[in-house]
Amino acid sequence: MNFEKILYELKDQIAYIGFGFNSSKKMNVLDKQTLMELRDVFGIISPAVEEKKVVGVIFYSLTPGCFLAGVDINLIASLKSEAEILSTVEEGHTIFNMIEDLKIPKVACIDGVCMGGGLELALTCDKILVSESDNTVLALPEVKLGLLPGLGGTYRLPRRIGIPNALDLILTGSNVRAKKAKRMGLVNEVFAKERLLEMAKLQLFLRPKKLKRSEAIEKMIMNQLLVRKFIFKKARESVLEKTKGFYQAPLKILNVIEAGSACNRKSGLAKEAAGFTELALSEQSKNLRHIFFLVEGTKKYKGEPVSDRTKKIKKGAVLGAGTMGGGIAWLLADNQMSPLLKDINKEALELGLSQASSVFSKSVKKKHMTEEEFQRKQRSISPTLDYSGFKSVDLVIEAVVERIDLKKIVFKELENYVSENAIITSNTSSISIEKMSEGLKRPERFLGLHFFNPVNMMPLVEIITHSKVSDEVVRQMHAWTLAVKKTPIIVNDGPGFLVNRIMTPFLSEAICLLEEGLSIEQIDRAMLSFGMPMGPGRLLDEIGFDVAVHGSEAIYEWLGERCKTTKLLHQLVKAGYLGKKNSKGFYHYNEQGKQLGINEELKKLCSNKSCKISEESIQKRLILPMINEATYALQDKIAEHASTVDVGVIFGLGFPPFRGGLLKYADNVGLVKILADLKELEAKVCNKRFKPSQYLQEMVAQKKNFYNQ
Repeated sequence: MNFEKILYELKDQIAYIGFGFNSSKKMNVLDKQTLMELRDVFGIISPAVEEKKVVGVIFYSLTPGCFLAGVDINLIASLKSEAEILSTVEEGHTIFNMIEDLKIPKVACIDGVCMGGGLELALTCDKILVSESDNTVLALPEVKLGLLPGLGGTYRLPRRIGIPNALDLILTGSNVRAKKAKRMGLVNEVFAKERLLEMAKLQLFLRPKKLKRSEAIEKMIMNQLLVRKFIFKKARESVLEKTKGFYQAPLKILNVIEAGSACNRKSGLAKEAAGFTELALSEQSKNLRHIFFLVEGTKKYKGEPVSDRTKKIKKGAVLGAGTMGGGIAWLLADNQMSPLLKDINKEALELGLSQASSVFSKSVKKKHMTEEEFQRKQRSISPTLDYSGFKSVDLVIEAVVERIDLKKIVFKELENYVSENAIITSNTSSISIEKMSEGLKRPERFLGLHFFNPVNMMPLVEIITHSKVSDEVVRQMHAWTLAVKKTPIIVNDGPGFLVNRIMTPFLSEAICLLEEGLSIEQIDRAMLSFGMPMGPGRLLDEIGFDVAVHGSEAIYEWLGERCKTTKLLHQLVKAGYLGKKNSKGFYHYNEQGKQLGINEELKKLCSNKSCKISEESIQKRLILPMINEATYALQDKIAEHASTVDVGVIFGLGFPPFRGGLLKYADNVGLVKILADLKELEAKVCNKRFKPSQYLQEMVAQKKNFYNQ
């Protein structure tokens, strides 16, 4: 019997239920229709079981590489009231309970992605079989959307793998691959994907293996009330340490799982439904879901999904083997691009290779890769002092010193050694892409590709266009950035591009506050209280004072007083204070890079004044210039939409995700208030640094918002 989204077949008294029927999409999701069809399928199967016409059920997918990617986020967004959300969750519970209660063996065959509601469906089965494919991952990622698993995950997962393992998966939302999933008891067996269905039929009627002694002891311990209380106490302490109490979902998850661990299914699921409903209605979850849609939007080029026909970029090269160059070489090697790494001396090459090696080594320590994989990928980086081999390269990424004259010389030389089809890019953070393109024979194949440091940690890449670049080259680089698992934003050329442009007034205003008599501890503490991962003092330490001065001077030349670096930062650089890189910053650090106490020597150089400003006022002084500069960037067409800005500041600057993004935050506060606060600061603090953009003033006059206009 065929439904619209589910294929139901009865073969040898076994019910086969296939997801992704009649679909051309790469991902299957549990939308409203699929859930209703699932209910109808089991409405057919249940009486057939009583009549012994069906003796087993096998779930599988017709979509290669995806079992079920979870519940459709649009379904959650469409539910507006508490009653709507609660009834939908309870309906889902009824369907999944119907599956679990069926008195015949049930097996889930998983190849590829199995997330959220997909894993919760699998947990209703007696056995879970997965493929050994590298693409097979299981997860309950709802916490990343400010939610908790709402289809039985908080109740069933702890009973399957124990409370500690379940808490780890649900609180982090992290992916689990096949072998680890088997070790923790989440899945029963791992097979080649080609044999999954065949083995499912064989496994269907085999008795589950007896619990190992250690597993049996663990389950017995989990039934002890005092042990459970201790586990949840420690988990809460860990959550508060990591989230600083900003995120609601992890604490609600702990409450629901703890309560559910001591009651029956009916009560446990009722607590889950209530917890899910409360979180789904929260502003925080709406903001995090907003970000999800923004990130999904980055996966499209001009509104269209990335085409498989886009030219594949197979081999890369990096010019400049410093810290950034080594990080980029690591990225290329990690994505099987066998990169060439060129510099003018062996010492620089050794630095670049060491940078790549250190990142791979960390992956080995965390057991994300084997020693053999590490050696193979590290050896795939070919250091060179000349251009031999560059004819075979599809992509060149330049990461030499930030001097336009030097870069132009490098590009002029490079063009003689690469093929006609090679794409040439610059990782510059501040130099005009338009100006660099002027000396090229073929500027249409050149653009900016700005990575953020450290490359292995920072997900954002700015793709910077200019007047002569071809649309096809931009499209190819967008597709490539996604392929190497980075988050791309496409911006036009301009001073500081987008992210650094928005960051500059934030850092400049922090130094102004220092000159007025505030301490760096007060300033940083205010931003940590706002939700930023680090304050401007710590950020300047990481960037380097000299780098910050160089970048802001380049931006100041174009944008004027809004982005002017104060005399204090220049004085600190002249005095030899460069930040973390020479161990002379606002803070002291240990050998592992962990922040220690304040640097009292530098503190004495900052200001002998004293002033009192409230934490809220400090936050306004630092956040409002960022919002204002973002509107100037929109006014200047550096970015086309607020979504580009918000993706940039979240993934490039660490703007707190729970606030939804810089301009989403402005919408939530209200643009009328944002404008009024800017005008107040313009009058009381500085008429040049806080002058509101015409763009913002027109939006307020027209009663518009950045979103939902």
